[in-house]
Amino acid sequence: MLEPCPAPTAMRLPYDHLPELAQLERLIKLGAGRLHVRTVTGVELKSYHLPVQLLSLGSTDPAAPAVGFFGGVHGLERIGTQVLLAFIHNLLMRLQWDPLLEHQLSQVRLLFMPLVNPGGMLRRQRANPHGVDLMRNAPLDAHERPAWLLGGHRLGRWLPWYRGPAEAEMQAESAALCQVVEEELLSRPLSIALDCHSGFGLRDRIWFPLAGSRRPIDILGEIYTLKTLFDQAYPHHRYVFEPQSHQYLTHGDLWDHLYLQSRQHPERLFLPLTLEMGSWNWVKKNPRQLFSRLGMFNPVAPHRQQRTMRTHLAFMEFLTRLAASEQRWLAGRQRSARHRMDAMQLWYRNGC
Repeated sequence: MLEPCPAPTAMRLPYDHLPELAQLERLIKLGAGRLHVRTVTGVELKSYHLPVQLLSLGSTDPAAPAVGFFGGVHGLERIGTQVLLAFIHNLLMRLQWDPLLEHQLSQVRLLFMPLVNPGGMLRRQRANPHGVDLMRNAPLDAHERPAWLLGGHRLGRWLPWYRGPAEAEMQAESAALCQVVEEELLSRPLSIALDCHSGFGLRDRIWFPLAGSRRPIDILGEIYTLKTLFDQAYPHHRYVFEPQSHQYLTHGDLWDHLYLQSRQHPERLFLPLTLEMGSWNWVKKNPRQLFSRLGMFNPVAPHRQQRTMRTHLAFMEFLTRLAASEQRWLAGRQRSARHRMDAMQLWYRNGC
């Protein structure tokens, strides 16, 4: 079982340089009595011990459906963490007066790892303090040749997208994320994961596995059902749903690794999704952001940052409601089979 990893209390936390950590601590105090908090691992950096924390909320039934929200895997992409912190704040504020939310959370478990890579975020770099790209760090290779460097490599930490040494154990942050998913999500009849990133294109995208192969996954029909229900409920949304392999292939993708593990129990359903916020749109509106390391991956203007955080709350709330309504939207094998054919036509009509 995942045990708490106690952090030294004598070390001052770098709130001045990592305001997301300070905000997370404030939310933990705000949620006292409702949020369950565990420090699942820690990162030592200079005089700091940076905690990687898991927050949980809602049903304690181990068979209840669950949704896991993850952010800050890449240290430069701070907006992913900020979006999740805004969602946690939204939930905690509503729980003070919203009995419908209270009832909903009695049926579903919510898990949050909003700051997976605090060392990378503190150092303002994509990788963790050891120079490893956590999203290329899983122990599996792509089935097809990915783009050179971008798809992950083992040349050395001085280049971006470094996977880490061959045959080495996973980095502590990657291992902690995987352990949380394995123990808290994959053990349930239904679970959903949303990993929040930024930095690709002009559109916000919802990606799903595989990242290391262009072949369709077994749960394609259920992914398409999720997309269809969201399209119907929010017809004016701007997300592009697609397999990650439509954009590029990678070695060592954490969600490929966890999805493949989940298929060892086909009677359970695990839906891993990645929110890839289109940071080029922010740069297009303010080209001066290109001169800032963080500006390439995050909205700089306060009104754009606030709009971004508002935009994605609807999708996260949708996933929460969807998980709590599993008996309705998952009913009917015929719909799943029909939706798989529709999904093949939409995403794989030109071949796999």
